[in-house]
Amino acid sequence: MAEHKHGDMDISVQTETFNGFVKFVTWSVIVLLALLVFMAIFTT
Repeated sequence: MAEHKHGDMDISVQTETFNGFVKFVTWSVIVLLALLVFMAIFTT
């Protein structure tokens, strides 16, 4: 078996995917909160 070297793997794709996921979740929460505020103000 090959020797394992800690921290040697390229994780740039995983990092970009995680950052995209965090950005998506952040914007989704902002949109949902804005929708809830809108509904609370303008619905009877």
